[in-house]
Amino acid sequence: MSEVCTTPAVLILLGPPGAGKGTQARMLEETLGLIQLSTGDLLRAAVAAGTPAGMAAKSVMEAGGLVSDEIVLEILRDRMMQPDVQSGVILDGFPRTDVQASALDLLLAETGQGVSLAISLEVDDEAMVARVAGRHTCAKCGEGYHDTFKRPTNGACDKCGGTEFKRRSDDNADTARQRLATYHAQTAPLIAHYAGAGVLRRLDAMQDIAAVSRDLTRMVEPVIR
Repeated sequence: MSEVCTTPAVLILLGPPGAGKGTQARMLEETLGLIQLSTGDLLRAAVAAGTPAGMAAKSVMEAGGLVSDEIVLEILRDRMMQPDVQSGVILDGFPRTDVQASALDLLLAETGQGVSLAISLEVDDEAMVARVAGRHTCAKCGEGYHDTFKRPTNGACDKCGGTEFKRRSDDNADTARQRLATYHAQTAPLIAHYAGAGVLRRLDAMQDIAAVSRDLTRMVEPVIR
C-alpha cells in the first residue's frame, strides 16, 4: 500500500489592526493544534539559528533596511518543512500586499499546496480605533488584554499570574487611524485576491471574543481534517 502524503493546511487571517487576529490565532493554536507563524518571530528565529536566509536577513536589518519579500519567503519555506506544522499553520503578518500573496501562492505551489482558507475579520473602523487605543499585554507571557473588553483578574495575568503589563507606543487613536488607512489602501485588496481563488470567508469580528472564536473554529475545522 502506498503511503498517503499529507500537507499542512495554510490559513490566513485578514483584518485591520485591532481586529483580533493575534488573539484568535493563539486560540486556534490551543484548541486545534495549529502553529501560528509570525513574520517577526520567524525572522528572529532564523537569525538566531544562523540559517542562510537568517544571515541574509540579519545583514539587512543591521544596515537599517527592510527585509525583502524574497528573504521572508525563503525563511517561511524553511519553517514549513519542519514536522511540527503538519496539523496546519496560521500565517501572521504575511502576506500584506497582493504582490506578496502572489509570491506566497508560487511558494506553496512548489509542494502542491495552496492557501486553504483566508478569513476576513470584518470590523467597524471607529470601533477598531477604540480597541487599539485600549489594548495592552502581559509583560511576562504576552497574553493580550484591553481596558474595556478584557481586563486581567485582580490585576494579575489570567494565564501566567504576571503583574506587569505593557503597551505599544503606537497604540493610540491617531496612529490607529493612520494604520487603518494603510490597511485599506494596501492590504484590503487581498480580500479580492482570495475571493478570486475561492478560499475567502467573512466573519463578523464585532462579536465578543468567545463568539468570534466559536465561529472561526467552525470555519477552520473542516479544512484541517
